[in-house]
Amino acid sequence: MSKQYFDEVACEWEPMRKRFFSERVREKAYQAAGVQAGRTAADIGAGTGFITEGLLKKGLKVIAVDQSEAMLDEMKKKFRSTDIDCRLGEAENLPISDNTVDYCFANMYLHHVDTPLTAIREMVRILRPGGVLVITDLDEHDFKFLKTEQHDLWMGFKRKDIEQWFSDAGLINVVVDCADEKCCAPSDSRKEYASVSIFVASGQK
Repeated sequence: MSKQYFDEVACEWEPMRKRFFSERVREKAYQAAGVQAGRTAADIGAGTGFITEGLLKKGLKVIAVDQSEAMLDEMKKKFRSTDIDCRLGEAENLPISDNTVDYCFANMYLHHVDTPLTAIREMVRILRPGGVLVITDLDEHDFKFLKTEQHDLWMGFKRKDIEQWFSDAGLINVVVDCADEKCCAPSDSRKEYASVSIFVASGQK
């Protein structure tokens, strides 16, 4: 269902995303990764390129992966950059070879996957030794309308669970902290309004 949802909203995703959270989220992610120009990064659940855009500005090459071809089409229209390699793929089977990228980012992606630990292990697989995984996502919340209206599979996460999953996936130097930003979204009926804190989690392979 989430793929169908994102296919349907792809054309509207840019203004929608801007209402949810600001560019500060990705800057926190880049800081956590310690990004350097000339390196290669994967943007998993890339959407229309929120994370990718900042990485390009910082001089990185990007492999952008999403399950929605419509989202990737919107990204291609937006950037037309030779430094982006867009690939259609699923959480449990990323279309990227082992030990390929220096950084792997997943922004607001994990709460849409069936099995978060499997998705994290798959992202670790594509990292080169010494590479860094950074996930920015929602803290645990009770806004149930996000499950029905935006097809969230998980109502956020406990930070201690994220830390454990990173460790279970073989990462070291794991840090899970506050991104100092909230994700905000009204319900379709406008009777509810979600405001959820965002965490930034990082770990090294």
